[in-house]
Amino acid sequence: MADPEAAEPAWPPWTSLLLRAMSRRRTWVALFLAVYAALLCSSWSLLASVRAWYYSASAAGPAAAAAAPAWPAALYASVMYGAVFGLLSMGAALAVAAPAMLVTWITVLVLLAFAGKPRRSLVDEGRRATRDIAGLALRVLLREGNAVAALCAAASFAALLLGRRDDDDAGVGR
Repeated sequence: MADPEAAEPAWPPWTSLLLRAMSRRRTWVALFLAVYAALLCSSWSLLASVRAWYYSASAAGPAAAAAAPAWPAALYASVMYGAVFGLLSMGAALAVAAPAMLVTWITVLVLLAFAGKPRRSLVDEGRRATRDIAGLALRVLLREGNAVAALCAAASFAALLLGRRDDDDAGVGR
């Protein structure tokens, strides 16, 4: 018969619950959304100042609005929106990717240690693995952030120009 005391000690209830929750994909999605929401809340004043600048630049007066085209101010504001949202998405993705990178790095080092590598060689391989993992993660973050920035910039440019055109159409009918 198996001795119950010789069995593996059980995890405390909160630890096993946390481990089960962190192994789910929806937990990581929720973590990503929570970090993104926190970053968005903290940068809300920057977004509001870009919006206020755009509205002040586009409402300079009826004579100035007729003489100056609307697209330069909308282009500048949309580039700023795209940059802010691109940086926010990269920050949120980094917050979620950092634990995964750490697990990958530890796994590689443990496997190299079990393969019988000498200590000096293990340190060199660890440095090389760290450089490779960090480089790959940085490239992926930049690519994803640039895609989000471009998408947000294009959407905000269209929204700003269409919103101004709607405002101009509403002002003509008075």
